[in-house]
Amino acid sequence: MLSIIGLLTIFVIVALLISGRITPIVGLVIVPIIGAFFAGFDFKEIGEFFGNGIDSVISVVIMFIFAILFFGIMQDAGVFDPLINTMIKVSRGNVVAVAMATVIIAAIAQLDGSGASTFLITIPALLPLYKRLKMNPYLLLLLVGISASIVNMVPWGGPLGRVAAVLGVDVTELWRPLIKIQVIGLLLLVFVAFVLGLREKRLIRKRIADGLVDDPIEEDESVDENQLTAKREALSLQRPKLLWLNVIIAVTVIGLLVWGEVPAGFIFMVGFSIALPLNYRSVNEQMDRIKAHAPNALLMAAIILAAGSFLGILNGANMLDSIATDLVKVLPVFIVPYLHIIIGFFGVPFDLLLSTDAYYFALLPIVEQVVSGFGVSSISAAYALIVGNIIGTFVSPFSPALWLALGLAGLEMGKHIRYSFLIMWGFSIVLFLITMALGVITF
Repeated sequence: MLSIIGLLTIFVIVALLISGRITPIVGLVIVPIIGAFFAGFDFKEIGEFFGNGIDSVISVVIMFIFAILFFGIMQDAGVFDPLINTMIKVSRGNVVAVAMATVIIAAIAQLDGSGASTFLITIPALLPLYKRLKMNPYLLLLLVGISASIVNMVPWGGPLGRVAAVLGVDVTELWRPLIKIQVIGLLLLVFVAFVLGLREKRLIRKRIADGLVDDPIEEDESVDENQLTAKREALSLQRPKLLWLNVIIAVTVIGLLVWGEVPAGFIFMVGFSIALPLNYRSVNEQMDRIKAHAPNALLMAAIILAAGSFLGILNGANMLDSIATDLVKVLPVFIVPYLHIIIGFFGVPFDLLLSTDAYYFALLPIVEQVVSGFGVSSISAAYALIVGNIIGTFVSPFSPALWLALGLAGLEMGKHIRYSFLIMWGFSIVLFLITMALGVITF
């Protein structure tokens, strides 16, 4: 019964997110509570689940609020403009080159193993460029998400750490056979970015021809008064004389994020507190900048808190563990020896049903125990689940880092799932088949 209620809860939430009928906050808060009531839990128990869920995301919320404020100040001051202008000049507005460069930048940013910091580094820097070139921001999120997922197969990343804990093996030994998969995956993704870049280029040309957007390179000089006012306001906020000082602050903040020894929320809080009075001296100017960026920060902070409530209730009610356990029980006997292959093949869709913890701590032990009885090694079963699932990390509503990315880019979860899901799943299947062909996954 828990599994049925859990699945219905997840399906309803995903359907509502995709349909766009209600705000994410309403769906993430109300639907799990109704599910918990049907499962027999009372208000007090649900309140405890809520508390645990909020505790798990509160650090992300703090980081998110001050990251939005910090990068907003950096953007207002014009820190990213030279980078954007240089990339446009180098690429001559080449949409394909920008898409391919996005993969490399995201891969480098993900080397610290933190999806949140990767999005914090890449999206504020690249989103203005995508907007300048009239590129779809959901393409940015797709490419950054896949690139970060591939690199996340490192020993200090979450998935391998969880697998090593479940199997009791050395995480570095677990990683070594995956290095070639990561290299192949990134090369394959650069090619995919090339293809998607070509598609995006055609779509931009069509939108320009239809008069839906202006030419991204040859700006239309006949701008209306509102556009002129917005440009004047943006120019008035820029601080070209403080550019290098702002760059030093931004690089220091990003360096501390990569270092990983200081809490990210604290880093952004201090960075924002330094950057704001440095660039805008009067109290009125400072308050205006805070008011300008606070709505986005607070809205997405509320969504992340709602996601924490959602995860806390489903985990506290054991719905996710129950789904993983019952899934194996209902499968036909003849496919059980190939269970790790089947689960890996459908790894990305599983990201819409299970949290990372439920996938690795509940589903993996069951799959490993079942297939090992048919001569499949535990390591091979683990590789199947890792490679099959990891690409879908950042298309899942269970990922707090993804909610952070959506907030940074001002995008919607439902639209992201519609845009990215099939591409991510297709990429995952190809990488999975390559991993099998190289003998890393056996059956």
